[in-house]
Amino acid sequence: MKSDQFFMAHALKLAERGRYSTQPNPRVGCVIVKDGKIVGEGFHQIAGQAHAEIVALEQAGSLAHAADVFVSLEPCSHQGRTPPCADALIKALPSRVIIAMTDPNPLVSGQGIKKLEAQGISVGIGVCEAEARQINRGFIKRMQTGLPFVTLKLATSLDGRVAMQSGESSWITSDAARRDVHRLRLENCAIVTGINTVLADDPKMTVRLKAGDLARSYYQSERQPKRVVLDSQHRMPSKAAIRHQPGETWQLVSEGKQNGSQDARVVVLPAPDGRLDLASVLAYLGDQQMNNILVEAGGTLAAGFIKAGLVDELIVYQSPDIMGASAQAMINLPEILKMSEKIRFEYRDVRKIGRDLKLSLHATPGHTIT
Repeated sequence: MKSDQFFMAHALKLAERGRYSTQPNPRVGCVIVKDGKIVGEGFHQIAGQAHAEIVALEQAGSLAHAADVFVSLEPCSHQGRTPPCADALIKALPSRVIIAMTDPNPLVSGQGIKKLEAQGISVGIGVCEAEARQINRGFIKRMQTGLPFVTLKLATSLDGRVAMQSGESSWITSDAARRDVHRLRLENCAIVTGINTVLADDPKMTVRLKAGDLARSYYQSERQPKRVVLDSQHRMPSKAAIRHQPGETWQLVSEGKQNGSQDARVVVLPAPDGRLDLASVLAYLGDQQMNNILVEAGGTLAAGFIKAGLVDELIVYQSPDIMGASAQAMINLPEILKMSEKIRFEYRDVRKIGRDLKLSLHATPGHTIT
């Protein structure tokens, strides 16, 4: 007989299919099982459309009665863009609802469970919880702290260089690695960069993928993450390529520097030393319901996020090439003179992409440099 873990793992695979499309909602999968067989399944595709439980219930029909329901996140108990999923489950009256994790929103956490239990439905919690939390790490962080999950992406040579002394940087990594970056961009709500990168490279910062690049994931081809330029002194040229791409460009500036713009949303934020306060930037993006952001920037801004302890994940695409001592360094950090002061990251995954390595690391909490 197949275990609860087996069916929850299938629900989590379904949830993964919404990786690129559910923002700002969480990624959720649901499986309905009757007599050991799946009779209904679904995942949440787009905010405002049917939740995973509703899709699965519609597929199962009357077979949902007295069945087992496996859902990767606690069913919602409140009226949002769609009716409460807990109410739909109560109407179907399954025998059990197995939940990977409770809703991280402190205002609603546990309420869906209470609704189900009040109607005599058995509820189990915590099956494959670690995997469920990984899928929705950005949503969880925003619900608990108000801040998005921050991934810092870097592309570097084997000796830790990001550009030649002249500024030439095309291309450090392979085509395969750059395609992977586009997938990484798409799973984030916004791409954050600095004005110096815009002035030096004139990047587009868009997602450009081909059919088949995302396998079985649901994907709206027209969706683009928001492009956020940190530009405290309002220096971004009107003809900058990043302004004129599909989707939205946001220009974050300091007080007194805002000007009208038809091709960028101008936002005024604190800049105590003439530079935007990065914690305030993240708080603003969290207020805008952004679960995950990707920082693609030069060594100075990258160092700023690391120094402030604001990086949750570091993704490094490393080529097997050596660029030499005169090339530009990956991160412009101040000197660290003691081993006890080093900034620690932990490897989560290392894999080969094309001729390059993709290094995925998690930050060790509590590290800042003053």
